[in-house]
Amino acid sequence: MGDSKFSNFDNMSLDTFDEDAELIPLLTAEDEEQMNNESLPETLPILPLRNTVLFPGVVIPITAGRDKSINLIKDANNGSKVIGVVSQKDADTENPDIKDINTLGTVAKILRVLQMPDGNTTVIIQGKKRFEIAEVLTRKPYMTATVMDTKEDRPAEDDKEFLAIIETIKELSLKIIKNNPNIPSEASFAIKNIQSNSFLINFISSNLNLGVAEKQGLLEIGSLQERALSTLRYMNVELQKLELKNDIQSKVRNDMDQQQREYFLHQQMKTIQEELGGVSYDEEIEEMRKRAKDKKWDDKVSEHFDKELSKMQRMNPQVAEYSIQRNYLDLFLDLPWNEFSKDKFDLKRAQKILDRDHYGLEDVKKRIIEYLAVLKLRNDMKSPILCLYGPPGVGKTSLGKSVAEALGREYVRMSLGGLRDEAEIRGHRKTYIGAMPGRIVQSLKKAGTSNPVFILDEIDKLSNSHQGDPSSAMLEVLDPEQNAAFHDNFLEMGYDLSKVMFIATANSLASIQPALRDRMEIINVTGYTIEEKVEIAKRHLLPKQLEEHGLNTKHLKIGKPQLEKIVEGYTRESGVRTLEKQIAKMVRYAAKSIAIEEEYEVKVSSALVEKVLGPARLERDKYENNEVAGVVTGLAWTSVGGDILFIESILSKGKGALNITGNLGKVMKESATIALEYIKSNAERFGIDATIFEKYNVHIHVPEGATPKDGPSAGITMLTSLVSLFTQKKVKKSLAMTGEITLRGKVLPVGGIKEKILAAKRARIKELILCKDNERDILEIKPTYLKGLQFHYVSEMHEVIDIAVTKQKVKNAKKL
Repeated sequence: MGDSKFSNFDNMSLDTFDEDAELIPLLTAEDEEQMNNESLPETLPILPLRNTVLFPGVVIPITAGRDKSINLIKDANNGSKVIGVVSQKDADTENPDIKDINTLGTVAKILRVLQMPDGNTTVIIQGKKRFEIAEVLTRKPYMTATVMDTKEDRPAEDDKEFLAIIETIKELSLKIIKNNPNIPSEASFAIKNIQSNSFLINFISSNLNLGVAEKQGLLEIGSLQERALSTLRYMNVELQKLELKNDIQSKVRNDMDQQQREYFLHQQMKTIQEELGGVSYDEEIEEMRKRAKDKKWDDKVSEHFDKELSKMQRMNPQVAEYSIQRNYLDLFLDLPWNEFSKDKFDLKRAQKILDRDHYGLEDVKKRIIEYLAVLKLRNDMKSPILCLYGPPGVGKTSLGKSVAEALGREYVRMSLGGLRDEAEIRGHRKTYIGAMPGRIVQSLKKAGTSNPVFILDEIDKLSNSHQGDPSSAMLEVLDPEQNAAFHDNFLEMGYDLSKVMFIATANSLASIQPALRDRMEIINVTGYTIEEKVEIAKRHLLPKQLEEHGLNTKHLKIGKPQLEKIVEGYTRESGVRTLEKQIAKMVRYAAKSIAIEEEYEVKVSSALVEKVLGPARLERDKYENNEVAGVVTGLAWTSVGGDILFIESILSKGKGALNITGNLGKVMKESATIALEYIKSNAERFGIDATIFEKYNVHIHVPEGATPKDGPSAGITMLTSLVSLFTQKKVKKSLAMTGEITLRGKVLPVGGIKEKILAAKRARIKELILCKDNERDILEIKPTYLKGLQFHYVSEMHEVIDIAVTKQKVKNAKKL
């Protein structure tokens, strides 16, 4: 249907139409019947129309511009108001004759004549019925002609096919109105209110978006049903065109709307960013490209970066993936690809730095210097990864810091304690929201070089969970054969870690995965002696605490005897952390006194130590006397260093049962059983009556039951305790021992010798019994630490008894 504008219509009859009325009524059935019954005049003035075809019953406005047409309208309006309207074959013909017009037209009634300001005359006319020109009578001042009626075949009122066609026409016309934005929605009311079927056909035919020739063809169809079918065909075509046009426009509009929206938003954001002093997205990409030119990466990395940058350039900055992609490329640009610091392989300088920062630890420092020497000669990092293993507080982490300073490299520390997610090592895939690279890659980014000294702190405290096993991920990091292309999930490329110097620290080797332990060279960092602790306190801890509390050496002086008192009476450890805390208390005492302006002792006395720190609490590792049978001093290793322990045993009337208490582990209980069985089988040799074993029960106890104890080290101690018990003889004074036993009577070596010797010295022990094979451990210890100690090396269990058990009976010896 065409672009015609519709006025408001109602169901008024034409008979009541007034020229001054504002509303033009629709044709009713009565009007149509009356119109069909009217007879045609014999002659009619003929008005040719350029671009319009008038259908019966339809009201249209026409504009008359030609003089002939204006004269015709004036005369007709003053007379009968009835004219004959025909269409021109060619709209460009200015003065049409009979050959230029269609001979079949419509009788029209002039409803209103309007004089327009531009001089033209607008006429509202309504078609009545069809006619055909018989003969032209005049051509001036306008054309007049005789006309004849043309019959119109109308189907019966109850013709089902015709009624179905009418319903279809109504439906299609409503669809066309809905799909055509040029037709106001009010037109649908007009369609619904038309009661006459023939008028509906003519009304729609008149408003179809067709040319004059097609409309004239419809007008000339004599059968109303045929005209309805032809109209329906044109309507179908028009509806299809409209739907197709709307689909295309919708797609184009959506695309355009989205593009325009994004364009305007980008322009606005760009303007806002520029106002705020930021950079636009294009500038950001260009800046990344410029930074990439300065990177020292190889062709493979460069190609990958360019590909990812192009991908980012094609992305919409508003989508979530854009920020992930930007973070990814930022990481690429921030990582120190092929950027290395120059190593300073001055080993004498390195030795001075190690000695300056750490007192003692001679073996460890010696091994580190050897390690650096190999690196200097090979100029390559494919050497074993060091693992500094020892109790807490002995300086494992700070040793790594000193190595970094000695080499002139960046220092990076990564704490692995409690790490249980593999992604912390390898990173997340960048498809996840909030994805990040692993800690290894992040630490290298912070370091700014690809060859820092990397401290893997507390590697023994890695745990695992349903999120993976981080210790297994560390296998690739710490393997010199594999880490030249370490794969980070976020980075999606291999990164060269072969130039990184990895130093791991651990308190216990038992919890480290065997495959991981195999990749590292273990260096045992042992505990400090009392003398070493005093020196460390004097050289490092006291100056450090004075500085941290805003004081200097003039404000507080602690002598060696007082430092030794603090070490012995208030600390029980292999390292110096607790010692530092106790010194901090002494410094705080001085700081408080200075702050409130009261007098205090600048030079600390032993009495002041007890006043500030309280009474000495840790005297329990003092040696006990040998007045009681069955009490022997043993040596033990703990996670905080060496310690002494006492094995006690007693006899009670019974049938030879063995009871063991003191929170002992399985291995320690087995040692007690082995010791007893060995004594039973060698009773005569030790001068013991074999019948005793059947008359008495034996109870062995190790004090401090709250502390779990296990291991084979107390084997010879338990043996000595039982022999002393059964013979009621004294154990040698100021003697301690450690060693494993077998049923054959052999003594086997044990570990932790240095820590055990330090514990023995703290307890004022004078003599030690050790396995012959442990003699090599003693040779590795500084002679100054061994001063005042006598060692007995044994291979057989009877040698232990010969040395440890005296001939002298204890006081109040039992008669067995």
